Amino acid sequence: MCGIVGFSSALPNLDKTSFLKKMVEVMRHRGPDDEGFFSDEHVALGFCRLSIIDLVTGNQPMPNEDKTIWLIFNGEIYNYMELQGNLSSRGHVFRTKSDAEVIVHAYEEYGLSMLEKLHGMFAFAIWDSKKQLLFIARDRLGIKPLYYSHKPGEWFAFASEIKALLETGWIQREVNLEALNCYMTFLWTPDPMTMFSGIYKLLPGHYLIYQNGEIRIKQYWDLKFENLNNHDEEWWIQKVSETLQGAVKSHLQSDVPLGALMSGGLDSSSIIAIMSQLLKEPISTYTIGFRKEDLKEDVLMDELKYARKIATLFKTDYTEIIVKPDTTSLLPKLVWHMDEPVADPAAITTYLICKAAKEKLTVMLSGMGGDEIFAGYPRHLAELYAENYRRIPEFLRTGILEKLVHKMPIIGPLRMRAFIRNSKKFVKSASLPFTESYLGFGTYFNQEERQSFFSKDVMNVINSLNPYEKHLEYFKHIQDEHPINQMIYVDLKTFLPCLNLTYTDKMSMAASIEVRVPFLDDRFVELSGGVPQDLKLNGRVGKYILKKASSRLLPDEIIWRKKAGFGAPVGAWIKGDLKEMTLDLLSEKKIKERGYFNYSAVKKMIEVHYSGKEYNALQIWQLLTLEIWHRVFIDKGTI
Repeated sequence: MCGIVGFSSALPNLDKTSFLKKMVEVMRHRGPDDEGFFSDEHVALGFCRLSIIDLVTGNQPMPNEDKTIWLIFNGEIYNYMELQGNLSSRGHVFRTKSDAEVIVHAYEEYGLSMLEKLHGMFAFAIWDSKKQLLFIARDRLGIKPLYYSHKPGEWFAFASEIKALLETGWIQREVNLEALNCYMTFLWTPDPMTMFSGIYKLLPGHYLIYQNGEIRIKQYWDLKFENLNNHDEEWWIQKVSETLQGAVKSHLQSDVPLGALMSGGLDSSSIIAIMSQLLKEPISTYTIGFRKEDLKEDVLMDELKYARKIATLFKTDYTEIIVKPDTTSLLPKLVWHMDEPVADPAAITTYLICKAAKEKLTVMLSGMGGDEIFAGYPRHLAELYAENYRRIPEFLRTGILEKLVHKMPIIGPLRMRAFIRNSKKFVKSASLPFTESYLGFGTYFNQEERQSFFSKDVMNVINSLNPYEKHLEYFKHIQDEHPINQMIYVDLKTFLPCLNLTYTDKMSMAASIEVRVPFLDDRFVELSGGVPQDLKLNGRVGKYILKKASSRLLPDEIIWRKKAGFGAPVGAWIKGDLKEMTLDLLSEKKIKERGYFNYSAVKKMIEVHYSGKEYNALQIWQLLTLEIWHRVFIDKGTI
């Protein structure tokens, strides 16, 4: 895992080496082991390395034999040995054992179509000096990030992190109000937008060509749903099991120590079970838990007993972290690492696990992705419930049921609070048609709430903008598929890369750890597209086929237990350690100075949360994250 930067500029008297070094240095955490630079009259490429495969000779930028092609690459190519053999048989000579060199020779042999042959997670740039062409690409699912900015006639720049782009001084630090509207809707910003005006994310499964001062972007991969219903359930169980085993095996290639993140849930436990079959030594596993007093204030389940059970069952080298972080100092640090405001508290837990693991490991495997490809989230099941809910006469739904639910205070035992909170979220959207209903389940401020929450000046700009625009494009593209596959497709294009994979990359890299995600192996994801929808969500059982396949690996207690989310007790933190910061950063003076929001609406939201009438912890966390981000990146200040 590494960091890459580069630019092409027509600006006169530019010290390219100095620019490159500034860009690389600001994301040194991504690659503390080595650095490298290349520049000619047309381009400049910079690189910082976290050494994992071929520790001695895999340095970058990496050229071909005659130095007409140069590569910088972040990620892992899991089929690189197979490709190396094929390319060697065609006359290519390899001077290293790295997966990076495979990309160089694959480009020489196949050109742009080489992307179809790469299996892995990657973001890379190739400079072809003969064609005067800069070719940058991002992996199929968006596991690795890649940002770019362009001023026609003057410059084009790209990097693994936004902060590296800002080091050029070419980009105005301005808030993209369209992205702000999306952030307040979802807690994150859909690709290709970022919260910075003029900075964009290259979409997953796409490549970009920069040539003659112009940009061309093209999609090279998309998920297809083949609906292979001619196979019975037992065939699918065997196929899913074999393909997942192959994916995990390919993800174990490493010249440095590796381990696994553990939650005690189905996905991470399945990965650990397969790893234990493939590795001789005990697996280093890391899990995180919270103090009982914090869990009492929130709606999280304590999963430590399940993690301990898996650790005992597979005799892992188990590390358990009980969290009481100094959130007031940790939150600004992690916001800086995130580059953009992403208001999911799971970022904190991911960072703390990776930080602890760094004492022993450089690579960790994660169970992320199983919920997205096999319909495992509560909102997938909620949409099926909503289909039945919409059959209830409207006067009962809107006139009685929804009014009663909205009035219920979030009090009582943990399970009751969780039920009430989820019920409130459900009735806000369940009466809407399918597409709107499903999007509503992932919404934190709906249109009506944003109307009262944003200031008049901001509303004048965003009132005509639809935060669901990208989601609706994806729904339209997949409209002929079964609703379950539609939900999966939209999640894979939005929620997965823009939220989960973003915080996983940024938080692991903050600790100089590489996280690999076998469930998002290209071949496994493509297999999932052919799984019949009733084997994904079967009745009330999400991830049905994965659970059946895992029955050969795991006890029923792990497979069939109730799903618990991966997060943090922000409700407790906001009422405790973060209360002073919350009241300070979201005070009347600060809110009015910033000018984005209506203070009376902010005040009411905070008051009803502290009173216990409503659970607004994530929305408050959202505002805190935004304010800290604004101070760090826009104001260039500190907290």
